[in-house]
Amino acid sequence: MIKFMWNGIKVDSKLHRAHYSKGPYTAQSKIPQDTITIYAKDCESFPEIEGLQIKNDSDSMTDYFEKDRIRVQQGNKYYNAVNEAWEKQGEHNKARFQKK
Repeated sequence: MIKFMWNGIKVDSKLHRAHYSKGPYTAQSKIPQDTITIYAKDCESFPEIEGLQIKNDSDSMTDYFEKDRIRVQQGNKYYNAVNEAWEKQGEHNKARFQKK
């Protein structure tokens, strides 16, 4: 079972910590403005999820390491759930910053 939470992706009851970002993207990137990117917070890889493509351009030969990211565009079956998680992340952060 897959759930998109405000703080990550929960797969089979295990939370893979992440944060969400939604545009604006540069015109050169050719990424639609409503695309949501999910960034891993930890070095652990995201689990394979059918319908989502994990991107990681790490290169151990040059000591360049990245964390996983997933881009979710409108039309993807998970888009609405990811967008809802992005909105909840925003609400959580707003409440957190208001406390300070």
